[in-house]
Amino acid sequence: MAVTFAPTASSTWRARLRGQLLSVAASAHSLAALAALLDPDRVADAMGLFPVGVNGYSQFFALYVGVRLATAGLALLAARQGDQPILGDLAALFILAQPLGRLVAAFAIGLPQGLLFVVSGIELAVGLALIGLRPQGRFLSIRPSP
Repeated sequence: MAVTFAPTASSTWRARLRGQLLSVAASAHSLAALAALLDPDRVADAMGLFPVGVNGYSQFFALYVGVRLATAGLALLAARQGDQPILGDLAALFILAQPLGRLVAAFAIGLPQGLLFVVSGIELAVGLALIGLRPQGRFLSIRPSP
């Protein structure tokens, strides 16, 4: 016998807010990928990168276009499939991986500066908010618990 539960006003509000935040994250990552695609030298300079040769630009496009578009696609899918919270969890992990990598680098060379420091703070806030707005249940589980 399957057990179903009626969504409460709080869970409906959380799901709607999480979906909106995922949509905003998808839009932001799509726009970042578009900016990198249209003007790679300017974006690379703003991020403190200096791609050299074919391999340098290939790696830049892999990260700043490919990974950003993958994150945007995952966030958009998660926003549309609100009944599958694991998709939002994975999008949050993709978003949180960036400030985590910068934190690891901070121990070796210091914190990011300028715009990149602000971007890191936004990524951290969005990723943690997505986890905080998760429907009840275990993190990275397929379904919310009743």
